[in-house]
Amino acid sequence: MTELSKSAAKVAALLVQRGETVSVAESSTGGLISAALLGVPGASAYFVGGTVVYTKSARDAFLKISLNQLRSVRSATETYALLLAQSSRERLTTTWALSESGAAGPTGNSYGDNPGHTCIAVSGPSTCTKTFESGLQCRESNMLLFAEQALKLFELALTK
Repeated sequence: MTELSKSAAKVAALLVQRGETVSVAESSTGGLISAALLGVPGASAYFVGGTVVYTKSARDAFLKISLNQLRSVRSATETYALLLAQSSRERLTTTWALSESGAAGPTGNSYGDNPGHTCIAVSGPSTCTKTFESGLQCRESNMLLFAEQALKLFELALTK
């Protein structure tokens, strides 16, 4: 069992125990967070839906974030990740939402963030955000690490 699978199983068990639901809005993880949660048997009890908002057009279509909400907020920041999570939670009417926005690599993003940079947010009965820097340029490794970090932050939020 991978670290990602273990984290997803812990989160799933907590959500089932509490009778709560989750939605996911992810960018540079490309759906790995959602896939990990859906890989746990019984996912229909807690997983409502997920979006990969890798582009502005996808974000606009799926999350309906207004220009006013985006004013002075750029992607790959904790503020942006929280906005994604809040919008996902609202649109899919879930107890919780988990989001991620970053630069998987092998190069950084247009805002000057290095590869291996991501921001993660949890929105729900409690809210938390985190910036993670892997220091790696490997896209695949970063995607996996970002998803693992997201699920670990979510587990932390669920156990507070």
